[in-house]
Amino acid sequence: MAAAAVHARRRLVLPALPPLQLHLLLLLLILLPVAPPARARVTALIVFGDSTVDAGNNNAIPTVVRSNFPPYGRDFPGGRATGRFSNGRVATDFYSQALGLGRAFVPAYLDPDYGIRDFAIGVCFASAGSGLDVATSRVFRVIPLWKQVDMFREYKARLAVHLGAGEAHAVVAGAVYAVSIGTNDFIENYLALTTTRFLEFTLPEYTEYLVGLARAFLAELYGLGARKIGFTGLAAMGCLPLERARAVARGCDEGYNAAARAFNAALADMVAELAGELPGADIRVAEVYDFFEGVVRDPGRHGFVRADVGCCGTGTYEMGYPCGAWGAAPAGTCPDADRYVFWDAVHPTERASRLVAEHLINTTFGRFA
Repeated sequence: MAAAAVHARRRLVLPALPPLQLHLLLLLLILLPVAPPARARVTALIVFGDSTVDAGNNNAIPTVVRSNFPPYGRDFPGGRATGRFSNGRVATDFYSQALGLGRAFVPAYLDPDYGIRDFAIGVCFASAGSGLDVATSRVFRVIPLWKQVDMFREYKARLAVHLGAGEAHAVVAGAVYAVSIGTNDFIENYLALTTTRFLEFTLPEYTEYLVGLARAFLAELYGLGARKIGFTGLAAMGCLPLERARAVARGCDEGYNAAARAFNAALADMVAELAGELPGADIRVAEVYDFFEGVVRDPGRHGFVRADVGCCGTGTYEMGYPCGAWGAAPAGTCPDADRYVFWDAVHPTERASRLVAEHLINTTFGRFA
């Protein structure tokens, strides 16, 4: 035992270091990289909105606003027309991949090929043709935003059964929520004169009305457990091929663009105010207007050839059934969609969506991770 004690004492004795070596050791410790603090893990991506992010929910409802037929989806994995208004994936599919959720797309909640196990890491409630204003959704009989929220409530209940209440709560709280909606309220409702909204409101009043609806929606999502929410602002909707075809000299409709900018400014003010009122909320506006306007006004800089027309048909009016199922695209479909900013007369190609997604991951959605 005495020998063991002596051995133990010897191990406790630290060798004396010369001053120079001691200084070098201290300097080394100071210069060693410090591990960054652990970042909150994103548990899922949950999507609300319109055709910019619909992954196929409209396939399950009786509406003409569909795209679950060729040539849509020709560049999607497996060449499937899933109901996305694109030749391939949409922006939120790229978010899922970038956030490290282990899947390169977000499935539609009403797609019978997927279940709650799939939805646990990402789900899309969006419906093409929908808007903030319920009157917009009635135009095409699609899933209104309030119904998308009801579907989310049902999802939460199913998730609790699948994972248990505690883990389901963690998924909902740790998820990133992507919202993309509002364009239809202007181009298919107010400015198209398809409802009586243009008689009830001036354009500034209608913008204020829509922002109020957005505020109520965000507050409701917060009440249901959402904490990381990115609300995508409107793009330069006056530069959509559909609107350019109606404009003089096929230029962008600057009146439509001004409406988009006014909405975005009011949305940003509202989000800043609301975020300060909701404890623990991280609500951001995903600013896309300037970036996407740059793409459509100078497509060559981004590797595109055409931004004035879409790839499908004449590229000036075809969207949904006129793009394929009704055979109303006599000009056919372009052989290389990557050369076009737009797939049809309204929606971007997969390549354009990827560029938008990369921009918004860098500026907004990636910062939730």
